[in-house]
Amino acid sequence: MQFVKSFAMVAALAAAVPSFVAAQGGSKPTVAVLYFNNSAIGAAHEELQPLSKGIADMLIGELAANPNIRVVERDQIEKVLKEQQYSTDGKVDNETAVKVGKLVGAHYMVTGGFVTDRSGRMRFTARVFKTETGEIVFPTAGGPNGVVNGKIDDFMELVVQLAAKINTGAKLPDIPARVGESRKEAAKKVPYEAIALYSKGLAASDAGNKAEAVTLFRKSLDKFPDFDRAKAELKKLQVQ
Repeated sequence: MQFVKSFAMVAALAAAVPSFVAAQGGSKPTVAVLYFNNSAIGAAHEELQPLSKGIADMLIGELAANPNIRVVERDQIEKVLKEQQYSTDGKVDNETAVKVGKLVGAHYMVTGGFVTDRSGRMRFTARVFKTETGEIVFPTAGGPNGVVNGKIDDFMELVVQLAAKINTGAKLPDIPARVGESRKEAAKKVPYEAIALYSKGLAASDAGNKAEAVTLFRKSLDKFPDFDRAKAELKKLQVQ
């Protein structure tokens, strides 16, 4: 059984894009984002569970806007989690996070969690591991912390804030000022309702429920027609 498991890990590593060897030899640091842990309690826990993937996906999009780094797409993370039979509900431990980071060829692995309260506020927390050593490089004592707080209606603005904190705290190459400002402005336009529907669409798609996913992505676009990530996911399903 150990041999089978080892062989599966090698196969996943070989199939991951970009490969670990290529990423380590590249000129840009490669970053991967794991699904966020849902710490909401009561009925809100089940209702908000799709945000575990949605937050990670939105964060991937924000980090990828930095032309000075490479970011692993969510599809690659999902593929490795399934192949290795790891949890996909945002409850992967730190050791496993580092292993997944290596399998997808990332120099840095981002993990995190979220929680809401009855007043309609949300808190995101994040940490960054250096996959080569397993060292936590963000947050660090005396440096920026990995927490952002705000109204749930300002969801995308919180994601943009967290991306900036991760970028600075992990000492990744700077985000060009013009890019950072344009992302902040764009974030103000995306309603939470569109993100919630999009997140549910991701969960449905990953579960193999194509028709449900298509419906949810379309509903998300009804809420915000310029939602590029929803357009991209819908297009992928329509060509399958």
